[in-house]
Amino acid sequence: MISTHILDTHLGKPAAGVTIQLFDAKHQLIGQGVTDQDGRLKDFGISTFISGEYQLEFAIAPYFAAKNLATFFPKVCICFFIAQENEHYHIPLLISPYAYSTYRGS
Repeated sequence: MISTHILDTHLGKPAAGVTIQLFDAKHQLIGQGVTDQDGRLKDFGISTFISGEYQLEFAIAPYFAAKNLATFFPKVCICFFIAQENEHYHIPLLISPYAYSTYRGS
């Protein structure tokens, strides 16, 4: 399973309402969703994954625009590799208008 959450470090709050797309290694869209009030997207409705490269694309420009904040990054793309098909992969994202960071969560 793949899950994610977004924390707006500028406001110190979860980033709700952000659209996230999941792509496979061929850059084909295989899932998408929107973060909930807690800034989380718990899964993409996909029950099985194969080993390989994937990418999450976070559309953060509309989120910041709704808060009347300019941002240098209209979207954040995170490429990652699934080695064990049966593991849970949690990819958090920390955002602010002019910076972002990520890590492999648990």
